[in-house]
Amino acid sequence: MDEVGRGALAGPVSVGVVVIDETCRSAPAGVRDSKLLTPAARVAMVPRLRRWAVGHAVGHASPAEIDEIGIIAALRLAGQRALGQIDVVPDLVLLDGNHDWLTDPQEVGLLAEIVGGASTPPVRTMIKADMRCSSVAAASVLAKVERDAHMVDLDREHPHYGWADNKGYSASAHLDALAVHGASEQHRRSWSLPGVTPLPAAAHVGDDEERPGGDRGLLAGTTSEGRSR
Repeated sequence: MDEVGRGALAGPVSVGVVVIDETCRSAPAGVRDSKLLTPAARVAMVPRLRRWAVGHAVGHASPAEIDEIGIIAALRLAGQRALGQIDVVPDLVLLDGNHDWLTDPQEVGLLAEIVGGASTPPVRTMIKADMRCSSVAAASVLAKVERDAHMVDLDREHPHYGWADNKGYSASAHLDALAVHGASEQHRRSWSLPGVTPLPAAAHVGDDEERPGGDRGLLAGTTSEGRSR
């Protein structure tokens, strides 16, 4: 798996999943250097990644869902939606970093006995997994290409904010447009948007450090980063 859009001010947070097994011996060339690729090169790589993987999908959580449940729960929701689209159940999900945001807290420890066990495959975290694991890098490409295309579509509906270029992140043109036009329904209104009074949001454990302006067998791979990708 991989997430994109976590640190954006607008648009969904998106999670890609790429499932591989022992038959997936050679990843498409260049996939681990995906962050160095041009947007056009990433788009061109997508068909090869889909042919290589045993299963693949991208799930999304909307700005309204992020406002309602918080960014960590929204990441979990998008990841679960991605897993729900594939026909195979991974033996293990690999997450980039050191935080397991995919597993529902109610599915661990004593709470697991109450709710009837886990519905999410086992999760392992790994620092820099997107650079060390081809399935994570591939998930990064699929998620970014799909989310970028969605932001280009949204730019046609809301041309003031420059989303075709900045993809919802805090570029100067985006911040300037927020000051002039205010926030749209595609913005994360519970976040500290420049020049915009945030909507009230319920407290979500672990979310304060995620919001801009806050205190900061079968294998499926995912990365989790706050920077623009």
